[in-house]
Amino acid sequence: MVAIVWWLFGGVARSVFPHTALAQERMYEWGWGGHPMWWMWGAWGIGMMLFMLVFWALVITAIVLGIRWLLSKEPRSDSALQVLRERYARGEINREEFEAKRRDLER
Repeated sequence: MVAIVWWLFGGVARSVFPHTALAQERMYEWGWGGHPMWWMWGAWGIGMMLFMLVFWALVITAIVLGIRWLLSKEPRSDSALQVLRERYARGEINREEFEAKRRDLER
């Protein structure tokens, strides 16, 4: 008896529910636009696409700049000490003055 009731209920459910789901779609209102959510590819879709492109451009730029920054980490010479050496080499200052200024710069 229970099997017959389930068979009948299942048959009724299979015949009723698909029609109910199709009745809610109203495909006749779709027209040439396709699905009713077609507007999502209008202004919002273009905006989201542009935002995604800008986001990935920023991510790739950050990665490239980060790699370039890491690779260009070479020891930089002290420019003041370099100027002092050049002045000593040209003879503008003597050895005692060079040594005194170098000690001041290295502190």
